[in-house]
Amino acid sequence: MKALVCKELGLADKLELVNDWAEPELDEHDVLIQVKAVGLNFPDTLIIQGKYQISPELPFIPGGECSGVVAAVGASVTRFKEGEKVLSVSASGAFCEKIAVHESAVFPMPEGLSFEQAAGISITYFTSYYALKQRANIQPGETLLVLGAAGGVGTTAIELGKLMGARVIAAASSAEKLELCKQLGADEVINYNEASLKDVVRELTGGRGVDVVYDPVGGDYAEPAVRSMAWNGRYLVIGFASGPIPKIALNLTLLKGCSLVGVFWGRFIDEEPEQHLKNIEALWALFASGKISPVVSDSFALERYEEAFNCLIERRARGKVIMTV
Repeated sequence: MKALVCKELGLADKLELVNDWAEPELDEHDVLIQVKAVGLNFPDTLIIQGKYQISPELPFIPGGECSGVVAAVGASVTRFKEGEKVLSVSASGAFCEKIAVHESAVFPMPEGLSFEQAAGISITYFTSYYALKQRANIQPGETLLVLGAAGGVGTTAIELGKLMGARVIAAASSAEKLELCKQLGADEVINYNEASLKDVVRELTGGRGVDVVYDPVGGDYAEPAVRSMAWNGRYLVIGFASGPIPKIALNLTLLKGCSLVGVFWGRFIDEEPEQHLKNIEALWALFASGKISPVVSDSFALERYEEAFNCLIERRARGKVIMTV
């Protein structure tokens, strides 16, 4: 089968598209998916370089999420049948024509979504819902600052933050990206390439600061964001898309009376599987009602994988980056 394979660690130019990769074997609890579209996430750019906490043995197929059609099911699978539209999430293995996934990580596709939209909802929406609901316990009327707000997870944080009753301030690096944030419901926007993040937040909040920071960016924006926290604020550590992992002086948390809160969705689903399923039920209801809708502005055929990866690495993405198979 066709597959995008990582045979040596490096950037996307080290990947290889092959047509003779062996199809996956099906265990009794597995669902075999004929892949239609795959979601590209920032961790994928790290995994192929050997810079992520998950390190598959070489050679491997990268990719953690996909959508498609059930091609076959294992002998013990009862929740799915051949021909159903599904999406799945896994540690790796999605960037190919077929993937075998344990049935617990396979979900029916929400009605009304295309394969491209569905391919990108699991990691982004699941992460943001868990972050805002369980980790931040965000309340109506609180102020949420979203960094990297036009990216895959950032756009979902805007949508969900608004639905949870928050005032949302979106920060991004260009006017074009901020226009997308406004369309998604952001109350105010900050171009942090043109203005001081800390100064603008102080102005927008009357000096009070923000209750929750959602940070998938890290780097140079972390410290001014912490300095922008309100009393009893929660700083959500989502990821480090800018590259460097920031070093934050802990005395700031003392002075601000705020909390640094790690968000590791991948471990959450293992530690709290019942709550994870409740989160999915809540999200599927929001999709069904039309209250949330995935943003896919960059879509590439699998053969154009270098362009897709570079779109993400160079932080040009608006919403989700998708590859079709």
